[in-house]
Amino acid sequence: MRRLLISLTIIGLELIFAGQVSANAKIHESPVEYSSQGIVLKGYLAYDEHLEGKRPGILVVHEWWGHNEYARKRARMLAELGYTALAVDMYGDGRQAGHPDEAGKFSSELMKNFDVAQARFTAALEFLKQQPTVATDRIAAIGYCFGGGVVLNMARQGSELKGVVSFHGSLAAIKPAQTGNVKAKILVLHGADDKFISPEQIEAFKQEMKTAKAYVLFLSYPGAIHSFTNPDADIYAKKFNLPLGYNADADRKSWEEMKKFFKIIFN
Repeated sequence: MRRLLISLTIIGLELIFAGQVSANAKIHESPVEYSSQGIVLKGYLAYDEHLEGKRPGILVVHEWWGHNEYARKRARMLAELGYTALAVDMYGDGRQAGHPDEAGKFSSELMKNFDVAQARFTAALEFLKQQPTVATDRIAAIGYCFGGGVVLNMARQGSELKGVVSFHGSLAAIKPAQTGNVKAKILVLHGADDKFISPEQIEAFKQEMKTAKAYVLFLSYPGAIHSFTNPDADIYAKKFNLPLGYNADADRKSWEEMKKFFKIIFN
């Protein structure tokens, strides 16, 4: 009984401490603007004001819908973990798509002009490096769907990042990786039942990364389909008759894998 009481006391103290840490966190969040090739890009910056010193910075690249509240939510979640996060704007002027046809147009036009996409990503990276809370040699990027494809393609082209994480992202290469050119470590978090990505595309990606001698972790979640991390996926699926769906278990597990990956690349 005495051991039980001691154990319960310890657990209680741990919970109180955890609550104090959470209460002491104060997340600064603000819309920001930067530019690339004369185009104004409207991002969102988040970090914990109570943390001292410089910390790793994380770029968050949005889904094909554009820079929206979901991307900002992920930036805040990263700030709560102790990072400085910038939710980027790849389309310019904060444009958002209201329909899959419009989203497809925005995303395909940008990726067809990869030099423009690369310039906008680099502008976001440079803006993040300028933040006083960021350790400039410890930066990574995460992306969702379209954004996952963006960060993978930036890694393929030798972007100076510690790592990239793709959540249910496109695996297609705009320009295939060259041997030794991929500097960033790569984590791919994939829905095993994703209807947008074929087994052939997965195999081609893995072979490309093997040939390039890149560091890659590829994890699949059984039962998860495209956009499995976004609670709004079910709404989009019903509204537009798309094979999308939220999967709470895969969402939780993939976020935990990202956290473990960041410990690896930043240590």
